[in-house]
Amino acid sequence: MQSSSQGHTKKSHTSSRSEGNNANVTSAIGMEESAGRLRAKRSSLFTQTVLWVTALICIAFLLGSFTQAWSNNQLIQKVQLAQQQLERTQAEHNRLVQMAKHYKDPSVIENEARQQLGYIRPGEHLLVVVNSNDQSQQNVHKQAPVEGKQSFWQEWWHTFFGN
Repeated sequence: MQSSSQGHTKKSHTSSRSEGNNANVTSAIGMEESAGRLRAKRSSLFTQTVLWVTALICIAFLLGSFTQAWSNNQLIQKVQLAQQQLERTQAEHNRLVQMAKHYKDPSVIENEARQQLGYIRPGEHLLVVVNSNDQSQQNVHKQAPVEGKQSFWQEWWHTFFGN
């Protein structure tokens, strides 16, 4: 009996070795994996997916923030340029308002008309000091009294044909 029980023990011990070797061989080939390893792989794959998605979301937010900052910088520059233009325009406006106030004075108007346009009041005589080297002023001086006494058609005649 002893030999049969020993034989039985040898078979069970041998069969357990062959089953253990079989499991190692098949898992090395990739045909069969244990449930724990499958669960670990799934968990690892899920973790990696979550990490990648989180990283992509963070990158998207970062790029969005950079884009917004750049856009804000561009708008700030445009506002500064517009403010500088506004200041220049206001300065020009103030200068024109001062000139308008200056030229509303009747004495300034009369002075400008006399100096720049050569106007005289009735009864006054225009006196132009002419340099002998300056022929253009002499011609203007000679024509000025003639223009005031001639008719419209005579002025045209003298303009085109001379005296």
